[in-house]
Amino acid sequence: MASVILGILLILVPLPLSAKAQNHGNLTLGSSLTANDQNSSWLSPSGEFAFGFRRMGRGAHLLAIWFEKIEDKTIVWSGNGDNLAPEGSKIHLTTDGRLVLADPNGGELWYPSPTVAGIAYAAMLDTGNFSYQPTDTILPTQRLVNGTKVNARYSEMNYSTGRFHFMLGVDGNLAFYASPNPWDASDIYWVSNTVGSDFGLIFNQSGQVYLTASNGTVLKLITSSTIPTSGDYQRAILEYDGVFRQYVYHKTANSSSGQAIGWSVVSSPVPPNICTSIAQNIGSGACGFNSYCSLGDDKRPRCLCPPGYTQLDSTNEMSGCKQDFVPQSCDGSRPETDQFTFQDILNTNWPLADYNRSTGQTEDGCREACLADCFCAVAIFGGGTCWKKKIPLSNGRMDSSEDGTKALIKVKIHDMTSKCTGKDQKNKNTTLMIIGSVLLSSSVFVNLLLLLITFLLYRSFRSRDSKLSRPVQINQVPGMRTFTHQELQEATNGFKEELGRGAFGVVYKGVLGSKDTNFMAVKVLVTWTGESEKEFEREVSAISQTNHKNLVQLLGFCNEGQHRLLVYEFMSNGTLADFLFGTSRPSWYKRIEIACGVAQGLSYLHDDCTRHIIHCDIKPQNILLDGSLAAKISDFGLAKLLMANQTRTTTGVRGTRGYLAPEWFRNMPISSKVDVYSFGILLVELICCRKNYEPEAEIEAQIVLVDWAYDCYHEGSILKLVESDEEASSDIKRVKRFVMTALWCMQEDPALRPTMKKITQMLEGAVEVPVPPVPSSFINSI
Repeated sequence: MASVILGILLILVPLPLSAKAQNHGNLTLGSSLTANDQNSSWLSPSGEFAFGFRRMGRGAHLLAIWFEKIEDKTIVWSGNGDNLAPEGSKIHLTTDGRLVLADPNGGELWYPSPTVAGIAYAAMLDTGNFSYQPTDTILPTQRLVNGTKVNARYSEMNYSTGRFHFMLGVDGNLAFYASPNPWDASDIYWVSNTVGSDFGLIFNQSGQVYLTASNGTVLKLITSSTIPTSGDYQRAILEYDGVFRQYVYHKTANSSSGQAIGWSVVSSPVPPNICTSIAQNIGSGACGFNSYCSLGDDKRPRCLCPPGYTQLDSTNEMSGCKQDFVPQSCDGSRPETDQFTFQDILNTNWPLADYNRSTGQTEDGCREACLADCFCAVAIFGGGTCWKKKIPLSNGRMDSSEDGTKALIKVKIHDMTSKCTGKDQKNKNTTLMIIGSVLLSSSVFVNLLLLLITFLLYRSFRSRDSKLSRPVQINQVPGMRTFTHQELQEATNGFKEELGRGAFGVVYKGVLGSKDTNFMAVKVLVTWTGESEKEFEREVSAISQTNHKNLVQLLGFCNEGQHRLLVYEFMSNGTLADFLFGTSRPSWYKRIEIACGVAQGLSYLHDDCTRHIIHCDIKPQNILLDGSLAAKISDFGLAKLLMANQTRTTTGVRGTRGYLAPEWFRNMPISSKVDVYSFGILLVELICCRKNYEPEAEIEAQIVLVDWAYDCYHEGSILKLVESDEEASSDIKRVKRFVMTALWCMQEDPALRPTMKKITQMLEGAVEVPVPPVPSSFINSI
């Protein structure tokens, strides 16, 4: 990229205050930028980089530097991640030569450190060194010196300071730390082991990142890429997961070039496996407390919750996990050993979290020892040794290095057997007494006849009761509670507050436990038929095998007598349909998050579950929003579970008209691509904030939204779809990418539709979206 490296883009030039700007494009004293909807910025002469404000949500702006000529506008530096600027804030090159970010009332939000004073002008350059300390990213030709600290951000979209950082120490080492303010040596999870009191970290024009001594000697290669930076964009970043990665963006990449489209990793990450690199004496480890870290196929860490635990923060998988059950009592009079059992996870451990160790143990002996100890939450068994661990668990990892180690997770169990109430038993006894009296007072013929009728009725009732009261045949996950009907009746105050209703049931609001804020949603199946029974079993079976931040969590169920109820986490912001089609238009950036969240949830269902799941009914009414408006897929009553090696199945038409893929009506086997089609329609609705079918539309061409969206794309007038939406209009490149992605989703031929994993990459800008083929027609089953 012709040595384009622009740390701060602004080279602040100290000159006498009487000096004038010498070159075209220089920013004179008094120049300013205002934070507004237009993402205002100053460009470098070539336009490769921009400095200014990036909108991070409604009324919140980040002062940043980004690659301007690529679609996803990747940020490489930010100034006020810990203190976002409100609408109307200004970055100002003051008349006394200071660069200051101030809020609309003039209060200072940020200024460079160290402060640079006596500035005559700020030159917009395409080459040069960083003027200020970098945040999480370094660019080619940059050199970092002793004492420089680089902080990772909090999360992918949150630019506030995170827990990971690296520092070039005066002792000659480059060290990576697992906490913002390290407590001891255990916070270091990677170190360069270099020696020298004067050295630097260099990102050279050959695409290498390395440590060098003051005499120019290369001490250690940090990354080994040798891609020249002259023809491509490159960056190296300490990411929010604590891993240092180097990326390249090929300017000439396209679908036929054979090169990756978008940013791709070009060197081994540092460290190669952060899951096994961190073992803190004080702290949670690579992931949050009570979770464990597993390296995915893409070599990125995943933070997972053990059975019986869920994430503390559904929007941040690194936040840690909490128990979903009341832990074992330490009251000696109530040992509760019959109320708990164990779930096993192979090759998993929480090093440094043990408080007791015993050798010469069997696995059964290890279980019994943990069960008898109320403090024991997890036992680790391996090689005849049993380690007991208590809450909170730290340094969790799943790795092949733990081969033979088995984690025994203690979880609460619940009585699955259905019991008759006293009232039911009394009614049955009364009936039998009446029948007996009649038999004693009638003729022999009548008695025989009544006896036969009674036998047939009794067998019929027993058959029905047996069918209705049999336990649901599912592989129940630990932590899922079995409720009695009486418990749920009391929790919902007699099923008083209705949240919504569907074809087979009604959803009510309830309170879980004694806390008035611990809400839950109870779905009552009210039309008891063979199909509704299948729906109940499908929903429990499907969702009990899932664990993802974008899927609604099933807390438990009631399977008592004729009562079938499902208990879910309460989603305080209701359905996406209410949110999207209400009186006020939701933020464009929130709609982006929702679209990506639904895509990630579907990708998990299709590819990452133990048994792959086709949801079969993706629509706004089945997407719920939690307190932070994070999207969660719900209602698995029509879901289809596939066998391990199965990719398609045959079934009757399921789903909702208007969101159904064409193959439902063509007697074809269906696959996960039916969900892809439905998601495409949902995505267009998210883009335009309106329903797919609006017969009252004033313009006939706009009645069917997906047809109108394709017409606008084909005519090159995408802006028409969002012309009344200022936020979306100012982000038109992303709007176009989303529309193109939706058109791919809605291809009539299922084979042409991408997988949800690929769609997620398209939405996030990780891969280029090719031009969608022209469909012969859009099939709309309205």
